[in-house]
Amino acid sequence: MDYDVVVVGTGNAAQAAAVASREAGAERVLMLEKASLDQRGGNTHYSGGLFRFAFNQTEELLRLVPDVEDHFPGFLANVSPYPAEAFRHDLQRVTEGRTDPELSEILIGKSYDTVCWMHDQGIAMEAAASLTAIQVEGEWKWPAGAVIRAANEGVGLSRMWFAAAEALGIEVRYESAARGLLQDAQGSVTGVMVQGPEGTSEISAGAVVLGCGGFEANPEWRARYLGRPWDTAKVRGTRYNTGDGLHMALEIGALPHGQWSGSHGTPIDAGAPEFGDRLLTDKTNRLSYPFGVVVNAQGDRFLDEGEDFQLYTYAKTGGALLSQPGGVAYQIFDGKVLDLLEPRYETGTPVVAESLEELLRQLPLDSDRAMAALAEFNAHSGQGRFDPTILDGLATAGLDVDKTNWAQALDTPPFRAYPVTGGITFTFGGVRVTSQAEVVGLDWQPIDGLFACGEMVGGLFHANYPGGSGLMAGAVFGRIAGGSAARRSTG
Repeated sequence: MDYDVVVVGTGNAAQAAAVASREAGAERVLMLEKASLDQRGGNTHYSGGLFRFAFNQTEELLRLVPDVEDHFPGFLANVSPYPAEAFRHDLQRVTEGRTDPELSEILIGKSYDTVCWMHDQGIAMEAAASLTAIQVEGEWKWPAGAVIRAANEGVGLSRMWFAAAEALGIEVRYESAARGLLQDAQGSVTGVMVQGPEGTSEISAGAVVLGCGGFEANPEWRARYLGRPWDTAKVRGTRYNTGDGLHMALEIGALPHGQWSGSHGTPIDAGAPEFGDRLLTDKTNRLSYPFGVVVNAQGDRFLDEGEDFQLYTYAKTGGALLSQPGGVAYQIFDGKVLDLLEPRYETGTPVVAESLEELLRQLPLDSDRAMAALAEFNAHSGQGRFDPTILDGLATAGLDVDKTNWAQALDTPPFRAYPVTGGITFTFGGVRVTSQAEVVGLDWQPIDGLFACGEMVGGLFHANYPGGSGLMAGAVFGRIAGGSAARRSTG
């Protein structure tokens, strides 16, 4: 046997699996990376590094960020506890009650312990100020649940995971794509077929963990499973997540699970590159739309911009944008809210004007129709106090598409418009796994020797997604998969 455990992939979930397998007693652990050294790390490198996890007391966060009060005075006083029932409620409501009950309870129940375990492995954490917090009158206001990220976001998370793996003697092979799973006469997985720089070879292993992402970078599969217009979507992350692990698993009889027609789609700069940029990473995101109005090229509003906080709507809003004529829309803000726009807007070049009429004339849309839509919105704007830190109930009434919160009139110059589209982050469909991250076969029995984690795990997300839960799920099930694989191999 060449290795005790082979892990396919090097993103957050795969790294957690590899490190956990060493911790559980596997001596010889190999990670396979299809990309080159300078493109390594899967989608993790492009992420914001945000983790959503349950905690009962805010003081528990000091385990992860002991000096947070030095950087954000009053942090503990302005963060609310996020117990398991709150996490469960958020996950249930945004997935329309379709999240897998067993898997979601594992995610929720093991989230805090897992993020602490990551910290112990050398993953430094910090307050996620630029991603989730809002500064109001000099005071930072924090949302529920998603307040901590890896230091230096996804770039730092990836770098720290590789450092942890190297310290444990875990081998990484680059430009080495897994092409198929090896099985013995009884159907147990015994290794992988690999296409590397020197050709095709077989690598034997006591157990294999598939942690190599979904199919978001595969336009043919996007057309097949997600339908139009997802086949034309820009990919926010790596170009290498083309469904290889899913293909290999399904080929030997793995049971599909979850919403194969669903994906995480994000509002991004309409001028973003076709695939993720290693330097920009997630800085093309445009998530402050709850504080403005969005119109399409026909000049129409088409979504409730204020349905909820952006962390609970952005994963589905990308799809709404992509479905508009030309796959483009325009986020419009007035001077009252410009200081609330997240820092990532600084990577774009907005259209700016002193009046709405002048602004709309500069945009490639039906300006007369858009002006009528915005005038109607202003006439029906909410009455009351605008508060960006809560669901303030400042709503329109009587419009074809009402805005539920933060519905201020657009009446204060300067006005800004940002062209946006929907970028795909990851796909929701995957394979069914057990509580031990074993891949389940079409006979509803675990496939011996095969485990999965990360985007390959189906069933957690449906239609939408609460921000920060993807990386958390990757780490939780990666850790479980690695431990299970080690015990299978060495036991």
